[in-house]
Amino acid sequence: MDMNNVNIEEIVKQVLSGMTGKGAAPAAASAPAAPAANGGIPKTARVAMMTEKKHFELQEYPIPELGDDDILVKVEGCGVCGTDAHEYKNDPFGLIPVVLGHEGTGEIVAMGKNVTVDTAGKAVKVGDKVVTCMIFKDDPEITMFDLNKKNVGGADVYGLLPDDDVKFNGWFADYILIRGGNFGSTFFNVSDLDLDSRILIEPCAVLVHAVERAKTTGILKFNSRVVVQGCGPIGLICIAVLRTMGVENICAVDGNEQRLEFAKRMGANTTVNFMNYQGVEALAAAVEEAQCGHLADFAFQCTGNPKAHANIYKFIRNGGGLCELGFFINGGDAVINPHFDLCSKEINLVGSWVYNLRDYATTFDFLKRAKAIGLPMSELITHKFPLEQINEALETNLAMTGLKIAIVNE
Repeated sequence: MDMNNVNIEEIVKQVLSGMTGKGAAPAAASAPAAPAANGGIPKTARVAMMTEKKHFELQEYPIPELGDDDILVKVEGCGVCGTDAHEYKNDPFGLIPVVLGHEGTGEIVAMGKNVTVDTAGKAVKVGDKVVTCMIFKDDPEITMFDLNKKNVGGADVYGLLPDDDVKFNGWFADYILIRGGNFGSTFFNVSDLDLDSRILIEPCAVLVHAVERAKTTGILKFNSRVVVQGCGPIGLICIAVLRTMGVENICAVDGNEQRLEFAKRMGANTTVNFMNYQGVEALAAAVEEAQCGHLADFAFQCTGNPKAHANIYKFIRNGGGLCELGFFINGGDAVINPHFDLCSKEINLVGSWVYNLRDYATTFDFLKRAKAIGLPMSELITHKFPLEQINEALETNLAMTGLKIAIVNE
């Protein structure tokens, strides 16, 4: 879930205004904390604290006492997001010191007496597997069925909270504390999904939201010709979501042949490698040829490259639709001709940015459907690192040598 600078800065300011104080200096931590003598919850556990740019340090702290509305979760795994990579590289949001990680999942090991159900009303108990979504402490009336009333841009997120006395604020850790009551946490019981699927819930929700936004145009249908530009994890998941919905005419556009081959396995029936063409006109002609002489009815722009945004209008027919979801941060300005690219073609344009609560619930069913029809979702996770190697995991993400990178605890 990459986020644009303005919204993230607003989130950080909101969090900082309501959360103050720093904890005591940590004890050294190089190995998982030993369990308590009775086999229960240890007294201390580790977090991967980002203490400076491009450096995480494993630190050990006492596990906080649980309140009546709180949940303690033993972390099983967490994906590395582009937002984590941006923070790791440049600290653009001024969060240091911070425990990152928001694509996480784990097992409930303790919970307060008032906790009985998740955000969707599903019963929860110790031993259940959960994921967190948004934190609505400034909007306590949010409900599952507000649909587009709020997306995550108006809320806080575990893994992007400034450090405080709690410490266990992100999923790059041994444990995470889900705070209850007025803190406004939302979480879901996902015990019926395997670990890889649970790690992929958050990025998949981004694409479920994008496709739902696309459907509001009334153009995206079973027999639509669709172009998906960009075959990183976001574009590949986009193809999978479309395929599970029954869309079969999907053309993937990218400059990497391995990713284009993977796109076919995810549901694309044709591919175009833009490295083989000089100029946007030649590229548009190749996309048209790949779709049997037709321009796309609908297109999804899944890269953060302004030139890619400018080009994609050429792939779409008159009266077609475009969903732009690639710019989770400020990637710069794109140059288009409003007359030729937008107005005269009467393009139906929608933007998409992260997700809302209802999209999370929909994502659980998407992942089950994708698995049922044989899409290789788990293979999106190309690298798994233990918490001790979190710096290597972030460097691997920055090097773009894989697709989805994940931290997986023993």
